[in-house]
Amino acid sequence: MHVARMFILKRVVSFGGIIVLPCTSLSACSLSACHRLRSTKRHSPYSSVDSERYSSLVKSVMKSRVTSQSPETLQAEDEHIYGPIVKAQLPSSRPDMRVPKTLHPFLHCEETVEAEELESGPPARISSKRGQDKSSIPSVTRILQQTLSPEQIFYLERWKKRMIAELGEDGFKEYTQNLFRQGKLFHSVLEDILMSGESWKNKSSLETPEYPPEIQGYMKSISHVLEDVSAVRAIESTVQHDTLNYMGIVDCVARYRGVLCVIDWKTSEKPKPFLSNTYDNPVQVAAYAGALNNDGNYKYQVQNGLIVVAYKDGTPAHAHQMSSELMLEYWKTWLLRLDEYTEQRSSASSAFSEKR
Repeated sequence: MHVARMFILKRVVSFGGIIVLPCTSLSACSLSACHRLRSTKRHSPYSSVDSERYSSLVKSVMKSRVTSQSPETLQAEDEHIYGPIVKAQLPSSRPDMRVPKTLHPFLHCEETVEAEELESGPPARISSKRGQDKSSIPSVTRILQQTLSPEQIFYLERWKKRMIAELGEDGFKEYTQNLFRQGKLFHSVLEDILMSGESWKNKSSLETPEYPPEIQGYMKSISHVLEDVSAVRAIESTVQHDTLNYMGIVDCVARYRGVLCVIDWKTSEKPKPFLSNTYDNPVQVAAYAGALNNDGNYKYQVQNGLIVVAYKDGTPAHAHQMSSELMLEYWKTWLLRLDEYTEQRSSASSAFSEKR
């Protein structure tokens, strides 16, 4: 019996660290499993794909991935390349859950929302009276500029610093002056077209209009939008909200595809296919419309908005139409910005009084 036991021990087999007695029957399946434990890593099913043939596709997919960088990492990268951004503050990740102190109505209930009989005659153009008392009534533009969020300030200063690093101080100054000049010329030509009262379709079919070289691309860009604009009621006209104490100058009030809108014309060198790409422009349009609706110089109400982004290279402009529901949401945002501006003015006034 001792001999038999020794014989059995000698026949003990080890597979991959697993001890199997000889009396245990090993099936083909068990041996196969043990073999897999000791075999090399299985080859990928994609190993036979022609990688050179599809390399461009792989690179394009990898490049299109959304960046994981945050304002913090962007700031660290920029500081390494361009130096520290002194004035910038990192944006807060917490959403703004505030509500306006006074939810002033967007529409003036005593006025008629639609007044067809007022669509005849030349467009209104009310001049600004700010020169009489410039400090008492702030403009929509000033209020928005002074109530930018920390995130907006961060990206604006980052863009400015990168442009100065590329163009230099003088080059950047010249660049901004050219943008301002082109924008002013673009609005001037648009004003002449819309004030004429002639349909754009009829005008463009009779003769090919000639424009200054600086804005030819912009005019080509908005040509398809102008075909849908009709019944112009106001051009470069001042609107003022006496109750909320602010003013602005609307680019245009007209019908776009049959809907009465406050229209804002913008120029851009980069595509802005989404409304979110226009930053504070929707808030600006809502502020203009709210002022117009409460201004006694205008005998109608406007509930909708339109932001047209024209491109210098002639690419068809993006026309972002804002419904009445969307305008109400941006109106609430405007009231919050107005509250913030009022608080800033109050704090500055108190600080000045203490110093005196």
